[in-house]
Amino acid sequence: MTIRHHLSNELIWAYSVGELPEAFDLVIATHVSMCDECRARLESLNALGGAVLEHVELADMDEDALHRTLARTQGVGDIRGRGKDAIRADLPGTPVLPQPLRDYVGGDLAQVAWRPVGGGVRQAILPTAKGATARLLSIPAGAAVPDHGHRGTELTLVLQGAFADETDRFGPGDVEIADEDLEHSPVAEAGETCICLAATDAPLRFSSFLPRLAQPFLRI
Repeated sequence: MTIRHHLSNELIWAYSVGELPEAFDLVIATHVSMCDECRARLESLNALGGAVLEHVELADMDEDALHRTLARTQGVGDIRGRGKDAIRADLPGTPVLPQPLRDYVGGDLAQVAWRPVGGGVRQAILPTAKGATARLLSIPAGAAVPDHGHRGTELTLVLQGAFADETDRFGPGDVEIADEDLEHSPVAEAGETCICLAATDAPLRFSSFLPRLAQPFLRI
């Protein structure tokens, strides 16, 4: 697998120190499990953060500080710790979903509760904490996602197949980082259904009327 589109250092650092919503953590943990380069950068930043903490002056804490911290990070720490052991032979054959993601789904693609969203595209919204939404997308070969922009940040990680848009081609392991400046219409490459994991922290901005009409029901 040749990965050409990686995470930014800013995202990896925010992931390392626990500043991101759980949905973004899930995308990053899944990408890191597939990408040696980003995993190495994460380990370097983790080591740097540990060295910094050794020289930080201790501060007094409220009595309930530990309880509040644990409540905020429930489940997230597990995601950040799974990256290195992603491809574990606990299912017959070769799983499409890396281990951090299989833990959310409860298995591989056969266990995904898909729901149609139109044009043959299907999605499955994954349970995550507030702040952002994570979903699996299944886009038939040759199908296009309606033209849209972004009101916030969207991370899209390709797990199977490929898609192309106005910026480039994205294959397995590639992650596209979209912000408010990007408007695009991704098209799945011919030959294989494109399976993606996407996380958004704000609703998309569709250009056409029908997608906008269905948007509240599809939670996109």
